[in-house]
Amino acid sequence: MNLDGRAALITGGGRGIGAATAEALACAGARVGVAARTIAEVEEVAARIRAEGREAFAFRCDVTDADDVTAAARAAEQAMGPIGILVNNAGAASSDPFRRTTLEEWNRLLAVNATGTFLCTQAVLGGMLDGGWGRIVNVASVAGLEGAPYVSAYTASKHAVVGLTRALAEEVVGTGVSVNAVCPGWVDTPMTRRAVQGVAEKTGAAEGEALEAILAQSGQSRLLATDEVAARILEVCVADAATNGKTLVINN
Repeated sequence: MNLDGRAALITGGGRGIGAATAEALACAGARVGVAARTIAEVEEVAARIRAEGREAFAFRCDVTDADDVTAAARAAEQAMGPIGILVNNAGAASSDPFRRTTLEEWNRLLAVNATGTFLCTQAVLGGMLDGGWGRIVNVASVAGLEGAPYVSAYTASKHAVVGLTRALAEEVVGTGVSVNAVCPGWVDTPMTRRAVQGVAEKTGAAEGEALEAILAQSGQSRLLATDEVAARILEVCVADAATNGKTLVINN
């Protein structure tokens, strides 16, 4: 799994799957750029990777802001060279019955999960096509492939990510660029912990009971580790471009 000489940009890189992916790609030899709205978090991740003797850079980026995305992509290119790998990991989630889902929350989740993926991909795809090599990995969710109660806005946004993945994969066939999605189930991340707390508060259940109910509904026996998801992302990055348009489910 050798990515020597490749430059990788990971959004939502300050914690969870993003931070684990940055470390995995760096260990495989890539120069990594970690981007997020909170610069302190990504600076900490980058510093940790540099302490291991790898190249890493931190960039502030709000993936819902087109100008911000463009500026972050250009800064990453100046620091690391042409971006050959993009991991669209920045995401947001919430849960509510459909009738209580506000337009504001609907728009927020679509903006972060779907529009953010669109903007970041547009910012780097041209360079990948010009260079004849690129790997775009979109972190979707099993919610992007099936339905579940109380997460209509999140599910719709992740379906959009999967649809974009499949459509763009058809456009890049034969160019040396691939576009794939990884679709994890419930992962041990701060986002999941907030979801469990929310379910517990709304139902009156203990957090342990709420987690058990969530896992049972999804068919999982345990929470996935972030390293497990990062390992699958790495596999996609080192695969040849024939691995394209896939939705790789990770749920056990």
